[in-house]
Amino acid sequence: MTLATDLLAPAMKRCPLVAILRGVRPDEVEAIADAIIEAGFTMIEVPLNSPEPLESIARLAKRYGPQVLVGAGTVLSVADVAAVRDAGGRLIVSPNVNADVIRASSGLVSLPGFFTPTEAFAAIEAGATGLKLFPADGASPAYLKAQCAVLPKGLPLLAVGGVTPDNLEQWAAAGAHGAGLGSALYKAGQSAAQVGQQAQAFAKAAAAVALWQQG
Repeated sequence: MTLATDLLAPAMKRCPLVAILRGVRPDEVEAIADAIIEAGFTMIEVPLNSPEPLESIARLAKRYGPQVLVGAGTVLSVADVAAVRDAGGRLIVSPNVNADVIRASSGLVSLPGFFTPTEAFAAIEAGATGLKLFPADGASPAYLKAQCAVLPKGLPLLAVGGVTPDNLEQWAAAGAHGAGLGSALYKAGQSAAQVGQQAQAFAKAAAAVALWQQG
């Protein structure tokens, strides 16, 4: 396996959910992340359009080390990749397929967003570690299932956008190996305790459907 796959596969096996902390501040990120990790999560994404995102990423990387796959979302440029790498991030998540960004992420986990088979195969050719269907709530589980018929078997595939504990099973049945969780898990201003409760609900739902084992 490649280094990136070596990083992603163990995290997915433990808990195939990425916590998306859009809007989190550096002064609160550790308490919120603690609550999420206590629920069983092993992957955390701080979108780069959050307040001082690189500071939050650096704090998380230092706090958890290799035990948690920490990185950035909304990564749009090669310069962004370099900045996240310098901050200690190992996870690069983009809303789009940018071959230059994917190639610059070599050695890190690259999860670009796709919506069509053309985008999916372009991302794979550029070296993506896995893919995220985004926005998943603009499609459907049936749409994902149809794409899985042509995508490489075993390629990590996450549904991102509109995923909840109640519909996670539908996405798993359609072929998703995991999910990225935004506002249903965390909204700016929520307390660590509240986020922790939401994380527990997601972790319980993920364990019930064994997402990664379907890959």
